[in-house]
Amino acid sequence: MPDPKPAPDGSLWQGGWYRFARRLDSPNFGSRPEGAAVDLVVVHSISLPPGVYGGDEVQHLFTNTLDWDAHPYFKSIEGMEVSAHFYVRRDGALWQFVSCDERAWHAGPSHWRGRDNCNDDSVGIELEGLEGEAFEPAQYEALSALAAAVAQHYPIRHVAGHEHIAPGRKQDPGAQFDWALLQRELAWPDDWFPPALA
Repeated sequence: MPDPKPAPDGSLWQGGWYRFARRLDSPNFGSRPEGAAVDLVVVHSISLPPGVYGGDEVQHLFTNTLDWDAHPYFKSIEGMEVSAHFYVRRDGALWQFVSCDERAWHAGPSHWRGRDNCNDDSVGIELEGLEGEAFEPAQYEALSALAAAVAQHYPIRHVAGHEHIAPGRKQDPGAQFDWALLQRELAWPDDWFPPALA
């Protein structure tokens, strides 16, 4: 699919789609609840199979086209229907699967800033990586630019990892993710980030 064209007025967003992301529509989304304020960015990590980078398996997972027989690990997630709004490759390449105006299926059972069901009012960003492994400078650059753009269009006031909103169930993006670097790049207030950074 060709890259999306910018909005006629030259803006960064059109119908919840970000101008600088490669668009690949996922069927795994729904409507946000009425009155939902999109005020949270959730950072994840993903690789398929775990620790293997550079393939297109994540794109296939998010579009329900993954060959479950292609690798033994895939049998453990067979039938899973998930998505994120964005996916940042190791080289910083950016993909978008769901309009940010819609509810992507990235958080699962979750709780943050006094509210449950973080899918309802968050933007989910997956980084190609594995918990416990470092991320690439190009990914931090792409992530900070994307988060800044999201916050210009939506009332973002919180940033957290999947590990923060689903503790004990999820561990991504993991201990090697540099939250302090992201905060410096964005120059957002301390209280927008997980408490350990404040």
